[in-house]
Amino acid sequence: MLTKSSTELVRQRNSVLALAALRRHGALSHTEISDFTGLSSATISAITADLEKAGVIEKSEQQAASGRGRPRVQFRQRRDCGYLIVVIISSDGVQYSLVDYAGTLIDRFSEERSHDPHGAARFTEAVRDGLERLLSRSRIVRDKVLLISISSKGLVRSDEAVLVWSPIFGNDQIDFEAALRPDWQARIVLDNETLLVAAALDAREEGGSGEGPRSLAALSLGHSIGLGVVRRSGAGEREIAAPNFGHMLHMPNGGLCRCGSRGCIEAYAGFYAILRMAFEVPDDTIPAKFVPVSELDKIAQRARQGHRMSAFAFRHAGIVLGNGLSRLLSLTARMPVTITGPGTRYFDLLRPGIEEGLAQSHLVRMEGMPELRVVLDEPMLVFEGHLNRALSVIDGDIVAAGLG
Repeated sequence: MLTKSSTELVRQRNSVLALAALRRHGALSHTEISDFTGLSSATISAITADLEKAGVIEKSEQQAASGRGRPRVQFRQRRDCGYLIVVIISSDGVQYSLVDYAGTLIDRFSEERSHDPHGAARFTEAVRDGLERLLSRSRIVRDKVLLISISSKGLVRSDEAVLVWSPIFGNDQIDFEAALRPDWQARIVLDNETLLVAAALDAREEGGSGEGPRSLAALSLGHSIGLGVVRRSGAGEREIAAPNFGHMLHMPNGGLCRCGSRGCIEAYAGFYAILRMAFEVPDDTIPAKFVPVSELDKIAQRARQGHRMSAFAFRHAGIVLGNGLSRLLSLTARMPVTITGPGTRYFDLLRPGIEEGLAQSHLVRMEGMPELRVVLDEPMLVFEGHLNRALSVIDGDIVAAGLG
């Protein structure tokens, strides 16, 4: 026999399923929600009535193209139910986006990140100012912002919204929860950027075929090297993680990395590493914190024209990446690898090395080369990852808080 509390949990779970169907498929009729969720018509009727009464969803009537018959009633998220702020931290700037509950982008602007010697403390002040500016521009009531979703490269503690280490601030930790809580009642979440890329790729696969791959990996190439992995179980559940791939050991006592260690993958495959090798600079030289893409473009142009060291710099970076991926595949299931990030513009120079590095693995020699894909628009993937994860969290919070 179901207790009152267990009945409520079932009700909440079913409500989240209905909201998830609207997120994935857009406006739906009563019957379509029932079909997508597998819930009975009576259950959907009760859920949509509760959600509509609480101002979470709204219904509209759509007349048939013939103009005959009864109008078709559809449900969709009510846009002003609440708002999401997305903050994307990159090597050279910060992007702020305001999104309504239906996932529609309302406002966006970017600010350059100042290279301040005071680092993290000054940066958190800039983020607070940026959030206030976004609020002022949109004239949204502060309490209507339900969640602030932040992303960065580096090591994060998502459950506490703490940036533990980043290529920008090094070991200067940033506790976003503590920094923003005095002014904001919204939930504050922090994710690794490449984890969001992997999550977005998984959602695209699932949306396109109805069933995504068993597992997939996203490898982000640029100033930093990031990795996101989606692993699926036989039960259809997924685990999304961002292992510290760029700072995995490639060679003991090897090249100096931005993290302060020696021999990291990034110390041989990041933009600063390619620059260092192309100009035959000693590998114990302190890495540049930021290398303009224009400088890498010059090296790539020389490589494509036959310059030996420039071509070798990209090929060697590819071999290191391939070796790292081969270790990943040895520990996980066989999976396609999607290459993203600004480094995709050099994929023609990196690919021979990546395949050579992968081919050195016994697993790859036995099972064959994994599928390598390239997706150029990484910023869009990061944003999609924010929306997919953050809006689902908001749905759950709204349902858990009660609907009326």
